[in-house]
Amino acid sequence: MLELRGEALAILVSTDPQIKVSRLGHLFDEYQGGRIALNLSEVFDSANLNLPGRPAKPDLVAPKWVPKRKMDTVEGRAILWHSLAHIEFNAMNLALDAIWRFPNMPKAYYEDWLKVAKEESYHFSLINAHLHSFGFSYGDFPAHNSLWEMVERTSDSVIARMALVPRTMEARGLDAVPEIRDRFRQIQDDRAVEILEIILHDEISHVLIGNRWFNFLCTKESLSPITTYRELAEKYRAPTLRGPFNFEAREQAGFSSDELEILESLSEKRTQAA
Repeated sequence: MLELRGEALAILVSTDPQIKVSRLGHLFDEYQGGRIALNLSEVFDSANLNLPGRPAKPDLVAPKWVPKRKMDTVEGRAILWHSLAHIEFNAMNLALDAIWRFPNMPKAYYEDWLKVAKEESYHFSLINAHLHSFGFSYGDFPAHNSLWEMVERTSDSVIARMALVPRTMEARGLDAVPEIRDRFRQIQDDRAVEILEIILHDEISHVLIGNRWFNFLCTKESLSPITTYRELAEKYRAPTLRGPFNFEAREQAGFSSDELEILESLSEKRTQAA
């Protein structure tokens, strides 16, 4: 019988996005059908693997060299969709990485991240299909690698991964997606609005999963979530949190009232500085 974590690693290595999406969908269905085993304790050797598997394009560049996302041209809107496709492709990869890399977590942890991986692959497919409607495909524009760089930095610690990838990097999407959605609503791109609504809905649950397992690990080790987050953010050089923040979505995604108060104070400082 095939095993979930080993299969997640094998899919992560795959370089073709469409094959990755297809294999992931099959893995999800097979696991749900009880035809995939789960070994909680196995430690995998990835020393000779190129992670993550990705296509030759897009070229990866520093964020400042990514083309500007202008809404007033077809190519500008395509660049925006391409950046979203790249985020979702990396999000699919990071969910697969969370499955194979960290042993001895509860069974529900691996099932949660399998669900995330499946939904991120769906987002990627939706976005790439819409990108095709502009006459472009994933890989046609340069992209940056900031999300995966944080995945690599936290490869030695599951609590750091939970703190700094879903709760920090991915949570930015909760703040950014409504603004992007509204920009497409203004130009009456109904399909774009529909896709972005799906993504926002699902990303709330993905960040919630990150919060769930971060808080689980803090409780297990008798750690303060707020103090631990600050220490991890400094140790792993997480990006500084900057508003505006989507407080409603962040509350739905499991951020505590104390955490939301901290974000509120950051927003007030930003407003005063402006």
